[in-house]
Amino acid sequence: MKRKRSVIGVGALLLLLLALILLGVWNPFDSSQAGAKSDQTLTIYHAGSLSVPMRELTDAFKQENPGVTFRMEAAGSIHCIRKITELNQPCDVLAVADFSLIDELMIPDFATWNLQFATNDLCLAYTERSGGQDSINLKNWYKILIDNSIAYGRSDPDADPCGYRTIMALQLADLLYLGGIGAEAILDKDNRYIRSKETDLNALLESRAVDYIFTYRSVAVQHKFRYLPLPDSINLGNPDLAEWYANAEVSIPGSKPGERITKKGAPMVYGLTIPPNATNRELALSFIRFMVDPEKGGRIIEECGQNFINPLFSPKSTPEESIFL
Repeated sequence: MKRKRSVIGVGALLLLLLALILLGVWNPFDSSQAGAKSDQTLTIYHAGSLSVPMRELTDAFKQENPGVTFRMEAAGSIHCIRKITELNQPCDVLAVADFSLIDELMIPDFATWNLQFATNDLCLAYTERSGGQDSINLKNWYKILIDNSIAYGRSDPDADPCGYRTIMALQLADLLYLGGIGAEAILDKDNRYIRSKETDLNALLESRAVDYIFTYRSVAVQHKFRYLPLPDSINLGNPDLAEWYANAEVSIPGSKPGERITKKGAPMVYGLTIPPNATNRELALSFIRFMVDPEKGGRIIEECGQNFINPLFSPKSTPEESIFL
């Protein structure tokens, strides 16, 4: 009896599958059906400082495009790039905190174009429990940081633009007014609180492991930290001061293992691209069009504390005009 029921069950299943094929609902030889779900997935590597904006951007994009899913990885911008150039990990959209990294480390072998889309500036973030928070100002911040009773955090310059920008800001401050304290003295202090990306510093500040962190103004705004805006002369946020910012320089990893390149100070501009190993290029283009639309992605970026700029291809780009179609 059991054998008979089994035969009947198999027969019924075969009849059901045949009906589905005849009705055109299912084609066992159509590979597009098997990959339909994966074709609606975008992989995004992005700078840590874009974590909140990316969450908001992808949520808004999904409202317009139901069925799209995202796989996002946040890291220091240099680490994001090395996942592509050294590890050949597939990525549909890359968004970094320093557009020039794409020009210098990816074009022409790992990217053909690079779109600038937002700016930022550097600040000192703290909380109501930070030592010296009731008296810190633009005249004494460096004296507070050098105090042995105070701890501060910064990100790794070999992994994260915020890390090398922190060094540049201190170099510029040294030229202007550090008055014998010196950038090196501050940089030599509290090295145990260096982290791979600027957003990893948030936990240190919230847990009171440190009193201050060098971070982007947008990150301080998003996490509701108190912060001291640094002056334009050192915050790398004023495009009119590009020539002055270039007085600072830092050595960072180059495009080849073991190589070092010199990075000059420059106004902060974020960049994005679609690497050649992207698995879903058309959907990636649709998402980027959404990102750089002033009324859509641009508005979200502004609401997250950054300055959205009209998208502009970098000097080394071969422009991808289809972005604006």
